[in-house]
Amino acid sequence: MEQSEKQKHFVLVHGACHGAWCWYKVVTLLRSKGHRVTALDMAGAGVHPKRLEELASFSDYSNPLLEFLAALTSEERVILVGHSLGGRCISLAMERFPQKIEVAVFVSSFMPGPDTDNLAIRGEFYRQMDHMDCKLTFDNGDDKHPTSILFGPKFLSNQLYQLSPPEDLALATLLMRPIISAEFEEEITLSKENYGSVTRVYLICENDIVINQRFQNWAIEINPCDEVKMISGADHMAMFSKPQELCSFLQEIAEKY
Repeated sequence: MEQSEKQKHFVLVHGACHGAWCWYKVVTLLRSKGHRVTALDMAGAGVHPKRLEELASFSDYSNPLLEFLAALTSEERVILVGHSLGGRCISLAMERFPQKIEVAVFVSSFMPGPDTDNLAIRGEFYRQMDHMDCKLTFDNGDDKHPTSILFGPKFLSNQLYQLSPPEDLALATLLMRPIISAEFEEEITLSKENYGSVTRVYLICENDIVINQRFQNWAIEINPCDEVKMISGADHMAMFSKPQELCSFLQEIAEKY
């Protein structure tokens, strides 16, 4: 098989408060195997110029991914990888552009589906989440539903990066940006015809605290996917705590699908 036939195009989508920067190890490893890799900033994240107050919906937040897929030629197909909140972004993309996606990979992430109550899933998650020193803002007069959230240093170190290298935690504390929350109550409508036609693989992070194994297994049980794999010893930020293992799984997925 020629290298051009082996090469896949991975599109990487980060989670809440993060940006394309969090994939730097994975980008390097995948490119070293001959793959094309695109890591995107969602709107208002990373170095994307949009401001928080300019985003009115989750679709607005996901727009950089949707615009990227829309610009692909009809012959191009990609492997979508969504981490954490990025699972919702790639789900929206699967609904809009199923013909352009070879396989969707959910890494310790939300995985909405056509037959699930996606608002209830998010509600269950937020009920079990310990916000610790996260900064919550309430700009709409409702003191029960924050309009934005910014992860704090203790939350990052105890809930997300507890097994990751300290230099990656330090990087994260410098690059966090707040994310809107109230507007994200927008429901994502997914169909079996579009979203359901895309092959899905879920990668469980064994030692994730913020989206723990119980929650991950529950998400898979109510919305079964085509394949499930476990990244042993990974905290929530598998791209930092277990980058080699994560890339090995992505390579297997590329070869299989």
